[in-house]
Amino acid sequence: MLPITSLYAALLALIIIFLAYKVVVFRKTKKVDLGDNGDADGLQAIRVHANAVEYIPMMIILMGLYEGNGGSQLILNIVGVLAVVARLMHAFGLTKSKGLSFGRFYGTALTWLITIFLAGLNIYTYFI
Repeated sequence: MLPITSLYAALLALIIIFLAYKVVVFRKTKKVDLGDNGDADGLQAIRVHANAVEYIPMMIILMGLYEGNGGSQLILNIVGVLAVVARLMHAFGLTKSKGLSFGRFYGTALTWLITIFLAGLNIYTYFI
């Protein structure tokens, strides 16, 4: 069982669903069946959702592997909270601005650091 990973996977899944809902609202409002139809706001909503789908699964997989290999519960909870914060920062940052923003930059940076950290933990766990 992976109770810690399960909690953060569920929270991150809710973020993905919320972002998918925003894409659906765009498509329904603008009557767009597929893609963004050249609409900048639609493209933005699609990219915010896609970015979450591109990064969240790898973090969850790495968390689950670390937890399954007996990793520290404290580290998993810290990483899980930071992952949720990072993805919310990125989503709100990119939603508010198509260009560089605090949330987009630091949300991305934190996501990358978490992923690298989890990869390192899993590699370290292999060798100990």
